[in-house]
Amino acid sequence: MNAPHKLSEFAAAHESGFDVVDAEAICEAVRRPTMRFVQFKSAEQQGQLMQHRVRDLLMRQRTQLINALRAHMAELGIVAAQGREGIKELLTIVASEEDVRLPVNAHASLVVLAAGIQAVQTMIGSIEKRIIVQHRSNETSKRLETIPGIGVIGATAIAATVVDPKAFRSGRDLAAWIGLVPREDSTGGKQKLGPISKQGDQYLRRILVVGAHAVLRRARQQPQKYPWLTQLLARKPFKVVAVALANKMALTAWALLAKGGTYRAPALVAAA
Repeated sequence: MNAPHKLSEFAAAHESGFDVVDAEAICEAVRRPTMRFVQFKSAEQQGQLMQHRVRDLLMRQRTQLINALRAHMAELGIVAAQGREGIKELLTIVASEEDVRLPVNAHASLVVLAAGIQAVQTMIGSIEKRIIVQHRSNETSKRLETIPGIGVIGATAIAATVVDPKAFRSGRDLAAWIGLVPREDSTGGKQKLGPISKQGDQYLRRILVVGAHAVLRRARQQPQKYPWLTQLLARKPFKVVAVALANKMALTAWALLAKGGTYRAPALVAAA
């Protein structure tokens, strides 16, 4: 690096809040042989992740609309069960113009909420169809889907996010990057591990934990097929086991990305 160019970098860094010493340290660090760099995502990968982000936003908006609909109708004494069937029941009541329990002004407001829910649901369905089409044409995504707890959404998100799996030295590095490892609070030679660090990609972490919850529910119904999880559930709280399983899913995902192949169930599980 020539001197004028170096001085110009120092000046730019100083204007952005760094002093000359900071800028010089950055220039020195970036030339170290052990420095690791983040891989750039292609425009196609960014577009795929954008679909996930937009879908996630729409799902939060749908939840807000549903909660508002439930709350307003509960004020009028109309309550339905949790889940999809309950929402269908409420939407049917709103769609009816003959229900005397709904005052005219209340009905006009609830119609707006119902239309918003249906419109958002249509947009979510459209995005999910595109994600499924991309998944079916992506070998990496299809291999990731073979991991228990990782579905189409999780597989496509991981495939688009982890550009170069070999940038991570091991699966544990990937799990740490996602934030699924204990936080280090060690001091004075004493190792003290806290809750998970929650660093890195919040979206991937949530998808893996939700997938782990689904596997654990199956493990409770069919304990003979999941001996490891059954034993762990007997000793640890459900959510702690879910995070441990999500960590294992991240390790397995890295192994498939870095080494190829598909998921193979352990012999003990397969025999059971």
